[in-house]
Amino acid sequence: MHPTAKYFMACTFAVLLAAVPSAQQPAAPPAPAPPQPGQPTFRVAVDLVTTDVIVRDAKGQFVADLKAEDFEVFEDGVKQDVASLVLIHGGRAFNMQAPPPPPVQEGIILPAQRPTSDAAGRIFLIFVDDLHLDFRNTGRIRDLFKRISKTLIHDGDMFGIVSTGPSSLAIDLTYDRQVLESAIKKISGNGLRPSDIIQGAETSEGPSEVRYRAHVAFSTAYDLMRNLEKVHNRRKAVIYVSNGYDFNPFEQARLGEDPIFGGRFGENREENMTDPFSRSLRQGQQFADADLARELAELTRAANRANATMYTIDPRGLVAGADIDEQVDPVEWSNHVRKTQDSLRVLADQTGGIAVVNQNDFDKALKRIDAETSDYYVLGYYSKNPDPLKRTRRIEVKAKRLNVDVWSRTSYSLRPPPAPTSSK
Repeated sequence: MHPTAKYFMACTFAVLLAAVPSAQQPAAPPAPAPPQPGQPTFRVAVDLVTTDVIVRDAKGQFVADLKAEDFEVFEDGVKQDVASLVLIHGGRAFNMQAPPPPPVQEGIILPAQRPTSDAAGRIFLIFVDDLHLDFRNTGRIRDLFKRISKTLIHDGDMFGIVSTGPSSLAIDLTYDRQVLESAIKKISGNGLRPSDIIQGAETSEGPSEVRYRAHVAFSTAYDLMRNLEKVHNRRKAVIYVSNGYDFNPFEQARLGEDPIFGGRFGENREENMTDPFSRSLRQGQQFADADLARELAELTRAANRANATMYTIDPRGLVAGADIDEQVDPVEWSNHVRKTQDSLRVLADQTGGIAVVNQNDFDKALKRIDAETSDYYVLGYYSKNPDPLKRTRRIEVKAKRLNVDVWSRTSYSLRPPPAPTSSK
């Protein structure tokens, strides 16, 4: 990750933590009694689990008068006790039920916290994956961000921007819309062209530059999600702008089997099929799709742990054929576009967002995102899961009121335990 991105995230989340009212921070549950001598000790972390909940009536209108007792929460089929409930209505936060206070420690006298009734504005983090944005679409990309500034970011909203590549954006959370307008002028696509991929260096895992750029994007986004875990009782909306990912693009052209481009191994198909290097590449790259699925799963698990919703946007809109000067087989181009769009759909679907792909009506999609980030509940509970070692937990939220539709996150994953340190 670029140093500027790391600096951005450190400063951003210092501001984020300061922006959230202290009464809305999750309180630790009562400490367990110390174990008796000779008894084994099992340590299980118990954290406040939060999830966004959107409740709409039969007319599609948000229902804003529900209380904590109006919800039922189940984790892996086990009913949970609602510990906290925050209503976000019209972009403003109303603390309806705070979590129980932490136990008082002996010898320390602290003044009682005064809860904050509401807080204005929303929080957006704009992720510009310019390493996977076409340079020729720079004008279209900047137009998309102008629409985001006009339709999605309102007065009183906080927003931060980070990029993965040469746009070099690392803007801390701010209310200043002029900062966004200045950043838009710096955004420029720096993605690889098909010819760059086909003629580029190869490893046993596929095109080396493709893997490197994906690693930078995923690691930057993953660190962003880990920092978002520190922010509570806010809908953490990540506007993820990218063309998507494909770890094995234009395979036939790269192996010299494409009738149009020819590839790196010449025109002789029979020679290509028996070439030792070609065979090793083919064997190694058969796992490319599995590697991509693993990367996407790890990122979505991190987002769900942070209760962050990813709204993925592909600025290409409706994608037709490749550029005229990029002589790519239409079938391979179509497969490449499908894989990149599917990767964005996975990120959105698995985190409760929407994927704005293969469409040109960005205004309609941005208005939907605006509505989903303006009106919702943030519900919290301390897990009573009967299997504390189970990493992936299923969540189901129900409303006792009749004739309403309830949307909520369907699962979350515990953070993997740290690797054991070897004792010398």
